[in-house]
Amino acid sequence: METIFCVLVGIFFAAGIYLMLSPRFVRILLGISIFGNAVNLLIFTTGRLTEAAPPVLGSAAAWRAANPLPQALILTAIVIAFSFFAFLLVLAYRAYESLDTDDVDEMRLAEPKPVRPPLGY
Repeated sequence: METIFCVLVGIFFAAGIYLMLSPRFVRILLGISIFGNAVNLLIFTTGRLTEAAPPVLGSAAAWRAANPLPQALILTAIVIAFSFFAFLLVLAYRAYESLDTDDVDEMRLAEPKPVRPPLGY
């Protein structure tokens, strides 16, 4: 079971990095989202995938229970990632409104040219 999850994490990492290298801002946002989900799935996989067993201390089935700490970390990460994605989405929309493009290279051309300081002292 862990092998399937590891392959899935690898696919998510590859797709996320591929999309983050794109010049379009929307693809970059989707890449960041997929990358975050890959990290969450990796943390979940490291918490040991087992059958449903209640984590009750003192019972004989306690050693088969999954570690609840990665699951708590993932729930926190999902909330933070969602708020981060919403902020980046609003930022991208505002940049698109003001510059009429979602291409990162064209956005860089909209910046003013740097002023070089005089060379004579």
